Amino acid sequence: MKHKSIITALLLLCSLSSFADEGMWLLGNMNKQIRHTMKEVGLEIPFDKVYSPRHRSLSDAVVSFGGFCSGVVVSDQGLVFTNHHCGFNSVQQHSSLEANYIKDGFVAHQFDEELPNPELYVRFLVSTEDVTKRMLKDITPDMSEEQREQIIDSLMLQIANEVSLKDSTLVGVVDPFYAGNEYWLSVYRDFTDVRLVFAPPSSIGKFGGDSDNWMWPRHTGDFCVFRIYADKDNQPAGYSPDNVPYKPDYVAPISLDGYQQGSFCMTMGYPGATDRYMSSYGIEEMVSNMNQAMIDMRGVKQSVWKKAMNESDDIRIKYAAKYDESSNYWKNSIGKNKAIEDLDVIGKKRQQEETLKLWLDKNPKKTTVSSLFLDSLKSAYESRSEADRALSYYVESFFNGPELIQLSMKVLNLDFEGEEKDVEAALNQIITQYENYDAELDKEIFVAMTEAYKTQVDSIYLPPFYATIDTLYNGNVQAFADSIYAHSELTSLNAIKRFLEQDSTYQIMEDPGVNLTIDVYVGYMAINSDMLDDYNQISRNERQLNASMRQMYAERNFYPDANFTMRLSFGTIQGYEPSAGEYFDYYTTPIGLIEKLDKHKDNSDYEPNPRLLELFDQGNYGVYADEKGQLRVNFISNNDITGGNSGSAMFNGKGELLGLAFDGNWEAMSSDIAYVPNLQRCIGVDVRYMLFIIEKYGMAANIISELKLK
Repeated sequence: MKHKSIITALLLLCSLSSFADEGMWLLGNMNKQIRHTMKEVGLEIPFDKVYSPRHRSLSDAVVSFGGFCSGVVVSDQGLVFTNHHCGFNSVQQHSSLEANYIKDGFVAHQFDEELPNPELYVRFLVSTEDVTKRMLKDITPDMSEEQREQIIDSLMLQIANEVSLKDSTLVGVVDPFYAGNEYWLSVYRDFTDVRLVFAPPSSIGKFGGDSDNWMWPRHTGDFCVFRIYADKDNQPAGYSPDNVPYKPDYVAPISLDGYQQGSFCMTMGYPGATDRYMSSYGIEEMVSNMNQAMIDMRGVKQSVWKKAMNESDDIRIKYAAKYDESSNYWKNSIGKNKAIEDLDVIGKKRQQEETLKLWLDKNPKKTTVSSLFLDSLKSAYESRSEADRALSYYVESFFNGPELIQLSMKVLNLDFEGEEKDVEAALNQIITQYENYDAELDKEIFVAMTEAYKTQVDSIYLPPFYATIDTLYNGNVQAFADSIYAHSELTSLNAIKRFLEQDSTYQIMEDPGVNLTIDVYVGYMAINSDMLDDYNQISRNERQLNASMRQMYAERNFYPDANFTMRLSFGTIQGYEPSAGEYFDYYTTPIGLIEKLDKHKDNSDYEPNPRLLELFDQGNYGVYADEKGQLRVNFISNNDITGGNSGSAMFNGKGELLGLAFDGNWEAMSSDIAYVPNLQRCIGVDVRYMLFIIEKYGMAANIISELKLK
């Protein structure tokens, strides 16, 4: 038994050890060992050419795109490459029945044809700093979580404000790492004048649609081109016709040499959120509650949207971006739950926690905590289980469901005492949402979500308006919805107009849409209050779990969970075996695209593009062809990525751009919780395919002439 225990412990230690290709590393905190490993894997340039706080480097070309994706600067006139699905909302907002850029694509051949996007910004990282000591100097072990949060929140705001006071063009953000055991300050410079330059048609940029999402092999030209504008002094400025193309500190060179099996590849971008250090109890809750709620409720919403989109071109244009965003996370949740079960992620986490218990009990001199905190953690998750499930369905049903509630909340939260630019931005966001809003369709969503939510939760978690439906409308949800939508001014911009004009005949707090929203918010707060004690206990104990695991494996290099800060991952380009006897190659070509068209003739996700097929038939790929004279479309590496990495630059060992990351693979959908070394792949669009589409399909030689091609 003793030998078996030792072997089990060693196996668990191995399972916790970082693989060479695992890790979303914080650039300012990569030690010599990690940098040496990068060299061994294939990095050819010095690391200070990749990242340096003292001089210009490759990381200076990488941007956060809109706060939800990543991008890379590729010309000395501010051109940015990102994914088509990252820029899709901008493409959709500029589209109409007369100029359908979603269907036909868009190209600007000169500066004055480029399209502004008021809601969009790009963010450059200026510096990072470890501020843990300052953040935690007044924190004591006996503090309640509420007291701790008050101090932390206050210091976060104070440190961030200090940055802006020193330089008004900078933005400071303090982020927690390792479940709140460390804190880092990131200093950014934001540019808000970002214009659309090129977008392929959806038959290229979205080829494969929902069917291929999260799948390999892929054949998708998932890219867009934007341009950053600045004032005459090259400083950030709001949109103005007088602004000029931005002159960046660093321009990413582009490789035309391509890659081979085993080639070094590193990805830099802004991954969103991972939970790799979360307890088994937290993962179990996520699977059963948040993920399942997203699967169930978004399935309801998307079926209503899809029907309406199929019946109307106008609705299709208005709701295309919303549908894509919703379905992306819907399918992600399906795949994540399946992979967590198939790979026994929860079971493996349980084993790790048992090993930690043994270590804590046997090493009292090395730690100040008892293993009992793990029992407390389990108890707190069990205590809030039903309430958390209800809350997950609540958020998906009402806050992510009918837009009437979303719009009402935005109007109620307008801060007219704030800075003029912030008020203007908030109003523009509301106006844009109304431009892509259909009240009748939204009413259908409200009815469907209200009915579906009631079937999923205990009656104690129903918000107050359900009682109104029962008493005044005899339980008829449709009749209740008809009344709300018929009498609320918030179903159109009319409410905003009357509200801003201070129309004395319009009392916004008496608007049925506002009353509904208040009802929903009251119900939300009631469920939240039921879980407050459990939330605090979980927060404290998850933080302790993170610290204890790092203490037990002190010799290991721990990367922090992703949190929308800039990260670097590295590995190699390689295929994989999804199952015994099956092998997927590391790149795709037009041949596979054509085969998919033949195989899926009745599937609208595989829309043929006659002009592209004609170009393929000609086979004139020129400098964009590989050594065999073929054009490569997509490729895969084992780089560690997650949501938010979309649009991330994929570089070779010389720091030259190979392509853009745009997806992960189905077999490793549990990667936000646990890295899967043999299966996990990052799917990228080959930069040579992007350039081929820009030059040969889009006839945009003006764009090609700006690029730094190698």
